[in-house]
Amino acid sequence: MCSTPGLSRICKESYNDPAEVYARCKRLGMTVVTITDHDSIEAAEVLRKHPDFFVSEEVTVRMPSGTEMHLGAYGLTEKDHAEIQRRRSDFIALLMYLTEHKIFFSVNHVFSGLTGRRATEDFAWFASYVPAFEVRNGQMWSEANRSAERLAERLGKAGIAGSDSHTLSGVAETFTEVPGARTVDDFLIGLRAGHGVVHGENGHYLKLTADIFRFAGSLLREKPWAAVILPLTVFVPAITAGHWLNEIRFCKRWTQRLEGEAKRPKMLWEVDRRMETNWAS
Repeated sequence: MCSTPGLSRICKESYNDPAEVYARCKRLGMTVVTITDHDSIEAAEVLRKHPDFFVSEEVTVRMPSGTEMHLGAYGLTEKDHAEIQRRRSDFIALLMYLTEHKIFFSVNHVFSGLTGRRATEDFAWFASYVPAFEVRNGQMWSEANRSAERLAERLGKAGIAGSDSHTLSGVAETFTEVPGARTVDDFLIGLRAGHGVVHGENGHYLKLTADIFRFAGSLLREKPWAAVILPLTVFVPAITAGHWLNEIRFCKRWTQRLEGEAKRPKMLWEVDRRMETNWAS
């Protein structure tokens, strides 16, 4: 269900049918397919029969700073999913599991305020231990995607892309290619090796607004009684405009802060020389 306050008991995160998502991906030329629902792998149940499908999810993770982030985890088993969900409130514990089991993972929409505030130390964790950054998200502002790409290049991280589409219209419009990959194993090996090439659309205000109206239509088809809140849709353009402006502000603030530093982001294992000097004195 949708996590937005006031809608969590009414509206779903997505009304897409998994089989339709898979069919659209194949129709648009995808060699292999995955679905990354929020903290769920339920969509995978009806798609396991396809040899070119693999299980993934987008995990809501609590960072040591107390902030939240979305982490993409790819090529999972049911046991992996259960353990990831058990550990997602502890980033360090989750990190240990993902690393030990050689699960490829990424930090998603790093310059987006979707998950709330960000702390400087979060970027130090990302720089030190996360192997990949999502550098093109089909729902994010183009400059936020470019900022993520520049940061990934500076840190030597693999770059990936995904549609992040909660409606069928955007599925497979933004994607990652691994040249030469023909199977799921080929694809995942290529991602780990940093051979992913990003393609497709960025997000924009009109795209987001249209998706919200599509959501409203899907909600009405599932729950006709929701027509009582239909008059509220007149406020959708203003609400999405406010959200979009906040995304721009968030991106600019963190881009300027990170790119304005004279030196690269500090890794967690590096000693702060200033503290060392003060201690010695």
